[in-house]
Amino acid sequence: MEGGWITALPWMTAAVVGVMLLSLLRRPVAALLRLAGRTGLGLAFLTFFAPVGEFLGAALGVNLFNATVLGVLGVPGFGLLMLAKWVLR
Repeated sequence: MEGGWITALPWMTAAVVGVMLLSLLRRPVAALLRLAGRTGLGLAFLTFFAPVGEFLGAALGVNLFNATVLGVLGVPGFGLLMLAKWVLR
């Protein structure tokens, strides 16, 4: 095989740089994945709460902003969204 090391050198360099980047960005990527999961759970809660909320007169919009607030703040975030809806009415 002619020039085997020369051909493989860019791939090996890219692999080493990729492993170094993954090790450096492990915590931020994990935090973003955790936020995405919690936002997904907030979106699911809003989807299930929408019919009940309309029946009770306290409907919240099913959107990414509300889901992110629920994902970051949890139950206090739900209270904050309800309070903001009441104040801005």
